[in-house]
Amino acid sequence: MSAIDYQERVNRLLLRHEIEQFLYHEQSLLDDRRWKEWLDLLTEDVRYFMPMALNIKLGDEAREFTRELTDVNWMDEGKEGLTRRVNQLLSGAHWAEEPLSRTAHLITNLRVEQPVADEVHASCSFLAYRNRVETETDFFVGRRKDVLRRLGGQWKISRREIYLAQNVLLAKDLTLFF
Repeated sequence: MSAIDYQERVNRLLLRHEIEQFLYHEQSLLDDRRWKEWLDLLTEDVRYFMPMALNIKLGDEAREFTRELTDVNWMDEGKEGLTRRVNQLLSGAHWAEEPLSRTAHLITNLRVEQPVADEVHASCSFLAYRNRVETETDFFVGRRKDVLRRLGGQWKISRREIYLAQNVLLAKDLTLFF
């Protein structure tokens, strides 16, 4: 292996570690209910998209999920909508979050593509657990596709696509972030 190949491998590992640490930090902000700080991890032009899964026939995978900005989706928001959601949660007057939920976010199977300019595409699988009051428990399992952009030396989320591994939402509400 040449010195250039070796350095390229080291750089890829360092980038993967950097992205991994960024995503771990993000998940800890969500679990610690530090939503205002979480908003700071988003670009101003962020797109936060969670389509609904459709039951399809074999061979029709192109229509397995609802479309962004066209169909009804679980979430299809920008920074303004996400900020309003956070402000509502922090108001103390949100019926679905009084008392507040306890959450734990786990991510795994992280894949990081080679960066193009100051953007990198990353994908992972996730499990989000939520417990509210005494007996309300929800599990959300799926995969995410993120576009991260380096701004001012910091990574920020400029796009997040969230694909739940279920087509019927069994939770009473959808107040958590993924």
